[in-house]
Amino acid sequence: MAVHQSSEELDSGDEDGGAVFLDREDIEDEFLVDEEDLPDVDDEHDGDHATESDPYQEESSLERDDSIHAFTGHSDSVYSVACSPTDSDLVATGGGDDTVYIWRVGDSEAPLELKGHTDSIGSLAFSNDGVLLASGGLDGVVNIWESSSGDLKQKLEGPGDAIEWVKWHPRGHIVLAGSEDFTTWMWNADNASCMTVLAGHNRSVTCGGFTPDGKTICTGSADASLRVWNPRSGECIHVVQGHPYHTEGLACLAFDFESNVTISGSIDSSVCIVNIRTGKVAGALHGHSKSVECVGLAYGFPLAATGSMDGKLIIWDLQTLSPRSTCEHEDGIVKLIWSSSSSYIFTGCIDGKIRVWDSRTGRCEKIFHGHEDSILDISASWGDKFILSGSDDKTVRAFEVALV
Repeated sequence: MAVHQSSEELDSGDEDGGAVFLDREDIEDEFLVDEEDLPDVDDEHDGDHATESDPYQEESSLERDDSIHAFTGHSDSVYSVACSPTDSDLVATGGGDDTVYIWRVGDSEAPLELKGHTDSIGSLAFSNDGVLLASGGLDGVVNIWESSSGDLKQKLEGPGDAIEWVKWHPRGHIVLAGSEDFTTWMWNADNASCMTVLAGHNRSVTCGGFTPDGKTICTGSADASLRVWNPRSGECIHVVQGHPYHTEGLACLAFDFESNVTISGSIDSSVCIVNIRTGKVAGALHGHSKSVECVGLAYGFPLAATGSMDGKLIIWDLQTLSPRSTCEHEDGIVKLIWSSSSSYIFTGCIDGKIRVWDSRTGRCEKIFHGHEDSILDISASWGDKFILSGSDDKTVRAFEVALV
């Protein structure tokens, strides 16, 4: 509405200190305004709302993306990410679209698309020579692929339910897989022969693997037990269950590099250390209030790290079994990785961020942004060149560790 007033009318209004009145002929046009559409008095001073005259505030609200490469080939959540142990740029990813992709960081070439599962891919692992890739699906099948061509080499069947995890022997093409049918299967991936079936748990086999020396297998289960096996005979050497071990199911486990100790995390929020040779509980770590989703042991130092849905990464001194540092996150931690070349620990979080922590000080050195939803898995490339993360936002993102 345009309003014009003469200087005399303005002056008289100011001098009288009263209202200024307009004659009808001074009005050029009229508009009807609904009082509900009028802003509150404080709205124009509200700093939380960006306006056209405040471009900097609009820019600051945009999503930040620190990734150097975003892979968008998946059409559903990405549950598993694996990096080649011999090629720092080669990555395999799998998810809810029942598809595995093999691709290269920074490469615009079309990825290798691997079709062979009829349900979601929950686990991926490269053989230690980088030649083969194993994929475990909720369809109960483990497929073995040539990593260079994407050709299907073997289809390993037998488990009666979903595959929880797949792991390779440290020095051969022997693959191990834990299943929801309470069993663990071991195959020769070169000829598809089943070498043994480890049976003994009475609930899903949720975690496990070969010890670093390849001489022993440990498996953890939702039945709250840890079993130690001889891979040659299939014999169960030790069963660790009951007090002072976990009271609820195991979610994760890891080994020391000398193959003497395993550390396990449970949904009961506890962490236990077991001597693999004796089958005895060597210690317990108490500090979390929710499920412990990931554990790891430092190379060459008596340190452990545990990540939980309580949002805490705790770095432990194993000589005193006491916390060295507690590192807070905004939400639950789903995966942690000890760097192979530095003192850093990488964590993937439900808040969609990757954090880099200095294990010596407990300080957060870097936060990588980019995902729009929860991170479900992370993996470090050979030589820790990149950290890669798969997310509920259907993308995989690569972050350059050198930027830390």
